[in-house]
Amino acid sequence: MPKNKLAGKHPSYNALNWSKESIERKKKYDKKYHATKERKKYRAELNRANKKAGTYGNGDGKDMSHTKGGALVKENQSKNRARNGRNGLSARK
Repeated sequence: MPKNKLAGKHPSYNALNWSKESIERKKKYDKKYHATKERKKYRAELNRANKKAGTYGNGDGKDMSHTKGGALVKENQSKNRARNGRNGLSARK
């Protein structure tokens, strides 16, 4: 059973009319991508910083986020996770 029960169920898949095969292909790609050495190192760095900042697992709604300069800063999870490309801007308007 996957850890993320919502994997492959993003609302945008419906909006984009993705087929079940496309969604499965995306999930397979994501699983392979997030298993790479670079992604594991990236996640470990953020988790370490989260623990050091005292925000790891305490439910305060904060994440550690990389700035454009490479520094780590506390940021609301919603803002940090909404930024998904498009020159660092949210895809939502």
